[in-house]
Amino acid sequence: MITLADIQAARERIQSSVYLSPCPHSVMLSSLTGQEIYLKLENLQMTGSFKERGALNRIALLTPEEASRGVVAASAGNHAQGVSYHATARGIRAIIVMPLPTPLVKVTATRQFGAEVILHGANYDEAYAEARRLCSEANMTFIHAFDDPAVMAGQGTIGLELLEQIPQLEAVVVPIGGGGLIGGIACAVKETRPDIRVIGVQTSRLPSMATALREGHPTTIDAATTIADGIAVRRAGDHTFPVVEKYVDEIVTVDEDEISSAILMLLEREKTLAEGAGATALAALLQHRTSLKSKHTAVLVCGGNIDVTLLARIIERGLVQDGRLIMLRIHLLDKPGALADLTRLIAKHRANIVNTLYNRAYYGVNLGDTVIDITMETRGRLQVEELLDALTAEGYRHSRVL
Repeated sequence: MITLADIQAARERIQSSVYLSPCPHSVMLSSLTGQEIYLKLENLQMTGSFKERGALNRIALLTPEEASRGVVAASAGNHAQGVSYHATARGIRAIIVMPLPTPLVKVTATRQFGAEVILHGANYDEAYAEARRLCSEANMTFIHAFDDPAVMAGQGTIGLELLEQIPQLEAVVVPIGGGGLIGGIACAVKETRPDIRVIGVQTSRLPSMATALREGHPTTIDAATTIADGIAVRRAGDHTFPVVEKYVDEIVTVDEDEISSAILMLLEREKTLAEGAGATALAALLQHRTSLKSKHTAVLVCGGNIDVTLLARIIERGLVQDGRLIMLRIHLLDKPGALADLTRLIAKHRANIVNTLYNRAYYGVNLGDTVIDITMETRGRLQVEELLDALTAEGYRHSRVL
């Protein structure tokens, strides 16, 4: 079990090599949630995530002999970059085993930071097994992504910073994967200010820590895919579990659409790029999943390493959810001028057409009629309702596709 002294010592080791991330107050998010919200922006670290804190603390504790043999890690991305960057900076050889589906942006960054990258296995578990095999074979030191007291202590330095940055702090909301981040933060915060509430957030597809707390011990849950790949952990850590059990007040879950909406809100309103895991804490507050009311609350934006193709899909999905991107299937007469009449009506209601698709052979279309699928940008749900009412009033048969 880590202690406050462990975290304070970790801070002394790493503070000259990691960024003291800002924690600005968000007027907009405070208004939306009814709380005073502060965003702890760990996505601004050199490697784009909080993970380098724990990785660096563990590397700093290597003996000269261990450092000469090198280190091995298994990671889907953020821990890999942290180990790669800080090991290379100290002249230590690093081998990182990453699952084959790891986003390209994370693989590329890990290599650029200096590590040898091996892509192996369909998931983290298979990559982890291969990393352990390599570690044993080459007599190198394994650096776990979360289930290591030194790694947890490194992550806990965030908690010390929060206490200094927000003197009136009343609650902290933290994403949970294996438990290293929340375990370290919770220990730092609770041992200093026991009155502060610590709330964890997991994706509903992989609630491994919530399951462990319910069962009374870590247990392996079924694999699942999630846009929050940084916290896609099937089993809570043996070292992290007792810390979470002791200090964390509440764990809630959020779904994929809620995470997508939080990513979009951070990007659009806060000009902050967060990956899926980095947006889960905010998603929980936006959905009012926690028991917090009118508190000064720190929200961890734990990382910003997101594949641009995934980001594009998330933005599109978020626009659909907000009613700002819609697709309508509209029946109209197959005659000259019919489409012009329809587009004039759409233009009158200030919707912007971005794509159309004609289909005369669509099932259910009368001879002499046609169906057109129209994708449009709108200002939101109210404008969509006005447009649908206008189409109905003009006699158009229509249905919502998106």
